[in-house]
Amino acid sequence: MAENIEAGRVRWQARYEAARKRDADFTTLSGQQVEPVYGPPEGAEYPGFDRIGWPGEFPFTRGLYSTGYRGRTWTIRQFAGFGNAKQTNERYRMILESGGGGLSVAFDMPTLMGYDSDDPQALGEVGHCGVAVDSVADMDTLFDSIPLGATTTSMTISGPAVPVFCMYLAAAERQGQDISLLNGTLQTDIFKEYIAQKEWLYPPRPHLRLIGDLMEYCAERIPAFKPLSVSGYHIREAGATAAQELAFTLADGFGYVELGLSRGLDVDTFAPGLSFFFDAHLDFFEEIAKFRAARRIWARWMRDRYGATTEKAQWLRFHTQTAGVSLTAQQPHNNVVRTALEALSAVLGGTNSLHTNALDETLALPTEQSAEIALRTQQVIMEETGVVNVADPLGGSWYLEALTDRIEAEAERIFEQILRMGGGADAEHEIGPMTSGILAGIDNGWFSSEIAESAFQYQQALEKDEKRIVGVNCHTSTVSGELEILRISHEVEREQRAALADRRANRDQAAVDAALDRLLAATRAPERSGNLIPVILDAARADATLGEICRTMGEEFGGYVEAPRF
Repeated sequence: MAENIEAGRVRWQARYEAARKRDADFTTLSGQQVEPVYGPPEGAEYPGFDRIGWPGEFPFTRGLYSTGYRGRTWTIRQFAGFGNAKQTNERYRMILESGGGGLSVAFDMPTLMGYDSDDPQALGEVGHCGVAVDSVADMDTLFDSIPLGATTTSMTISGPAVPVFCMYLAAAERQGQDISLLNGTLQTDIFKEYIAQKEWLYPPRPHLRLIGDLMEYCAERIPAFKPLSVSGYHIREAGATAAQELAFTLADGFGYVELGLSRGLDVDTFAPGLSFFFDAHLDFFEEIAKFRAARRIWARWMRDRYGATTEKAQWLRFHTQTAGVSLTAQQPHNNVVRTALEALSAVLGGTNSLHTNALDETLALPTEQSAEIALRTQQVIMEETGVVNVADPLGGSWYLEALTDRIEAEAERIFEQILRMGGGADAEHEIGPMTSGILAGIDNGWFSSEIAESAFQYQQALEKDEKRIVGVNCHTSTVSGELEILRISHEVEREQRAALADRRANRDQAAVDAALDRLLAATRAPERSGNLIPVILDAARADATLGEICRTMGEEFGGYVEAPRF
């Protein structure tokens, strides 16, 4: 065992020496030098160390890179969007000018559901929980003076993700960018919509068809862009435990791997295009353990079950957002502390990018001041605390390693349950065994039931004062007054609807109709007879609206109503 530990240390040292490091001061506040990583003393026995390992080495428990954050820090990617595209563009430019490293687009509810702003279903919702995007013209404004070829962009949208992505591509073309070089992430994770967030457009099978086409398109034409961000965030926010968040999310990821394999794609080519999105909640050590276990499980399954041979195909890269559900309307300034601790757990867990919530987000969209505080929270952690100096600084802690093992074991038990729902790993499956189990769990309401039970148990614990929330069920006295919050004027909706009417009146309607007719024909053609992405992109280029594109596909795909379960 000691020999294996030493051999790993030598491999790590060689990787570290060969890697690029930032030009920065890697000493303590007192000026003491610290090592880039710590492990067992030379010659020491450490049973099970192969499950912990060294940074940058399978199973990547301690991180994907030998240098940790000495090579590069995480990307500060603040989630933002409100009102119309012009207002949101101003916020994006403020974020980038203040040190943000990338953009993350929050869309309003009509956009998330595939509706145009003048749809009756959109009444009263335009611009209220994100930015309204009706056509490529809104994308042009959203990214005005922001070169998309030089900015990584994440878009948190799943149901209408593909049409919105095509509008993004069309906007990049209008900027003169080479779309083959674009870099960013599209969420596209439809499984978590049925499991937790409930923002779907069609039944599962048509959505999987669109996702499969998107995976093929990006692997072939936009290799740096990640077409899927498998999201546990919304699962956790719905009330899941840390182990459920981890297991349901990774199971969804395995389902998308099976989808890619069913399309004949090479796992070593498409798997690096998958990324993940996790919640950072308040149980500090449990969250760190969750992130470390996630990397370990994913690497093992990708290598041993799905045949990934390259390190990049075995890597679990993830974005983290601090827990919105942990924020309180009571004593909202306490949310700054909550967010800072959650962000620190994400960093100690090795996140690749991070969003920190603003203190007022439980009341409204963040003001410019609260958004700046949220951004500065990350920068204080990055620049002042020294946590970037050492890779996986808590690795080897008895408590943390026990938590990591425990949450991994709980996740594996859940995987077995999901596989059984799909008929077992050895049965015949159209796409794959995990996919079959996920679809069965969606149809019979199992996922929703499991999350609801966990949420109920936590609520009971709060009401019995077994769990405590400062300002809610303990320490409730305060001298704080009410916050000034950001309010979206009703004029935003009026102006957006007027602008949309003007675009419709001035576009080449014959070109729009022809593009939508081609899209309907392509949608009605047998699956795998042609990729739908180029046809949707042509409709976006012709200035077809999001609602028009989604309704056209819906003529063939139909709708979906969740089966009730009590």
